[in-house]
Amino acid sequence: MKIIFIIPNMTGGGTERVISLLSEEYIRMGYKVAIMQFAGYEHAYELNERIEDFSVARRSNGNPFIFIRRLIRMRRYFKQNPDCCIFSFCVNGAIFSVISTFGMKRRILVAERSSPDSCKQTKLRNWAYKRTDRITFQTQEGMTYFPNWIKSKAVVIPNPIDAAIALPHTGRRTHRIVSVGRLHAVKNHKLLFEAYADFSSDFPDYELHIYGQGELETELKEYAGKLGISEKVIWHGFCKNVTEEIKDAAMFISTSNYEGISNSMLEALAMGIPSICTDCPIGGARSYIEHEKNGLLIPVGDKDALVNAMVKIASNDAFAEQLSKNAVGVRDKYSVRSIAEQFLKAAGIKGS
Repeated sequence: MKIIFIIPNMTGGGTERVISLLSEEYIRMGYKVAIMQFAGYEHAYELNERIEDFSVARRSNGNPFIFIRRLIRMRRYFKQNPDCCIFSFCVNGAIFSVISTFGMKRRILVAERSSPDSCKQTKLRNWAYKRTDRITFQTQEGMTYFPNWIKSKAVVIPNPIDAAIALPHTGRRTHRIVSVGRLHAVKNHKLLFEAYADFSSDFPDYELHIYGQGELETELKEYAGKLGISEKVIWHGFCKNVTEEIKDAAMFISTSNYEGISNSMLEALAMGIPSICTDCPIGGARSYIEHEKNGLLIPVGDKDALVNAMVKIASNDAFAEQLSKNAVGVRDKYSVRSIAEQFLKAAGIKGS
C-alpha cells in the first residue's frame, strides 16, 4: 500500500509540517509514501530518503496548458500505482485528484485544513468532496459549514505533536514574545503589533520576535515603523528549529482571524510557553485551550483584550507558571503515531 499526499508545495507552513510528520511515521510503520506537489517544488522540511517527493507542475497562474499538463501527469502516476490511497491536504488537491482518477478505483481522503467559509469555490469543492471516500476535519465546528451528505462521511482528527520538539523550559524565561506563522493577512499581525506597542510602554524590556515569511513582510515592517516599535521587533524568517529558538520565551501569541489548528500553538503549549490565542473560527484554539487554565483566549480583533492578556502574564509569574504546567499535557495526548493511525482508520486502511 502506498499513501500519496497531495499538496501545492512543501513550504514552511503548518499543513506541510503535518504532512512531513505523518510521512515519516508511515515509513516507520512499513508503508510506502509519496508526496505529490502540484504547484511548485519546495522543501522546507527534511524528509526521509525513502519518501518519494516530486512535483507534477509549477504554479499555473491561470495558464490552461500547465493545468492540463498537471492533470495528465497526476493521472499517469495514479495509473502506475493501483494500490495507492490518496490523502489530499487541500481543496484544489481534492479537485485535481477526483478529476485525474476518473474511471479508476482509487480511495481518496480529504483533510480540511482551514476555515471552510474562506473557500471561494464552494460548488466545485463540494462536487469533488462528494466523489471522495472520507473527509477529515480538525474540529467539530469545521463540520458545521457543510451539508449533511458531507458530514455523513466526515470524522474529526486533530493535529499531531512531534515528540522531538524541545522539552518544557525550566528556570526563568526570557522577556521575548514570540509569534510563529505565515506573514499573511489572515494571521492579523497588525493586531499583534498594535497591542505590543501599547504593552511595551509599560513593559519596555520585552521584545517581539516574528518567525515566518510571506507576502506581507515589507508591509508589516513598515507598519512596525509607523507604530514606533521597529527597534524592538526582531524578524527571523522561516526557521527549521523554531521550537529550540522559542522554548524559553515569556509568551506565545496567535492573532489569527480564522485558523484550523495552529501547529505553532500546539508546540508552544507542549513546551509550556504561556500562550494567548484568538478564539477564532473554526474553533481550533478552544479545542486545546481552556481559558485561564492552560492558556488565554481572546476575541478576534480585540486589541484591548490582547493587551490585558499580555499584561496578566508579564505581571504575574505565578499565573504564568501555572499556565505553563497545565499546558504541557497536550504533549502525550496527540502523539504522531496516534494521529497517523486515526488517518489510516478513516481511509479504511486500518481498523475498518
